[in-house]
Amino acid sequence: MATFIQTHDAVAASTAPPSKESGRTLLWKWVAVLVPGAAIYFVPVMGMTANQRHLLGIFIATIIGLVARPVAMGLMAFLGMSAMAITRAIPANNILSGFGNQTVWLIFCAFIFARAVTVTQLGSRVAYLFIRRFGSSALSLGYSIAAADAVLAPFVPSDTARGGGIIYPIVRSVARAFDSLPGPTAKRLGNYLVLVGFHTTYVASAMFLTGMAANAVIAEFALKIAHVDLTWMRWMIGAAVPGVITLFLVPYLLYALAPPTVRNTESARELAGAELLKMGSLSRKECALVVIMLAVMAGWITSPWHGISNTVIALAGVSAILLAQVLQWSEMLSESKAWDALVWFGAVIMMAEALQQQGVIALLSKAVFGRIQGWAWILAFFVLVVVYLYIHYGFASMTAHIVALYPGFLATALAAGVQPMLGALSFAYFSNLNAGITHYGTGSAPVYFGEGYVSMGEWWKLGFILSLVNLVVWLGLGMVWWKLLGWW
Repeated sequence: MATFIQTHDAVAASTAPPSKESGRTLLWKWVAVLVPGAAIYFVPVMGMTANQRHLLGIFIATIIGLVARPVAMGLMAFLGMSAMAITRAIPANNILSGFGNQTVWLIFCAFIFARAVTVTQLGSRVAYLFIRRFGSSALSLGYSIAAADAVLAPFVPSDTARGGGIIYPIVRSVARAFDSLPGPTAKRLGNYLVLVGFHTTYVASAMFLTGMAANAVIAEFALKIAHVDLTWMRWMIGAAVPGVITLFLVPYLLYALAPPTVRNTESARELAGAELLKMGSLSRKECALVVIMLAVMAGWITSPWHGISNTVIALAGVSAILLAQVLQWSEMLSESKAWDALVWFGAVIMMAEALQQQGVIALLSKAVFGRIQGWAWILAFFVLVVVYLYIHYGFASMTAHIVALYPGFLATALAAGVQPMLGALSFAYFSNLNAGITHYGTGSAPVYFGEGYVSMGEWWKLGFILSLVNLVVWLGLGMVWWKLLGWW
């Protein structure tokens, strides 16, 4: 357990900004934050009022700050909120409105669920169970990793915590058990397992509303912009066919494109069995957590019938976790990622709502729509999705990408004639799938890449190839599935 906690802490450290930076580096980060924001704030733009310009400038500076991180993300959010209040870009009594948003609290609860799955070792147990049962060959081992990630995704809404904190340590242990280390022996098995672990993590995130923290933000945007209610069940049903197909294809394609030299992995099953033996039988806390999480999922699935919101169900789940002493109150208070997310998600939600209410999103989407006006809606839709996917080369965070671009792209698609449900869910799914194209596009990417099993050239090449596969599956077969569901 101590080893696992150390690994988990290392994952958190790898995705956090460095504690000490050179003055020059810090200066350039502030330049990157302030110059674009100031340019938008002060330079008149035709068709945009001064207040709209001020709001957009502060918002852009805040989003760049969340990516560049000259200071902690929570502090950056506070600075953005303060700037909006001082400049009166929005009324002062609306500054804290984001913290009353249910989406923000759903995200907070999701992080607490992730902490419970991690601390009890339930996540590791699930992964080892799959490996012990199905890990007899390198290919079946790849499928075991994919299946474990998919099973954990509804309950661990962070690809960094799930992929980097749970799946990756197991991948590394299995690789080393076969004497596959970074360098000359990487191709024995480690190279393949690292690639499978990473590329199935973001697919699993795309399949569930609770698979990635910012998916809840997408649901909020979809409701406000497209008037589409992306319930937990609707999200999962839409992703079911393309998601399962993708999870089947990815390990097989990587097996062909990055073939491991070790094919028989029976000893991996022995390793998994030994680890499960160390864990012993299910603990009281694990049993309680399984019951609670199944009840929470049942509540989410049946939400359209009983009318209780996903957030209220999640809060009840957190309460049950605390009452059952799966986690102590002090452990919840020490879950810094949850509180950090609560702070900066609340600020970002407030800013995004202000942009929508003051017509900034409509103006931006109209400017973009002017360039594709007259196109057939299907062509405009494909172009917008492709651009939305590959523009992630410029982002190091799925959340920043979503907050900055999802509202504008969705509004533009609607203006081009795309059906609301089709547009809302397509951009939602590709908000997760875009993470695979680089070694920095999401929190789990530097964790997997940093070990050194995969070269940068191979990482980018395979990421691009799999992005094409995602386009074919999700916009090809996926659209057929969504047509059968009557969504367009």
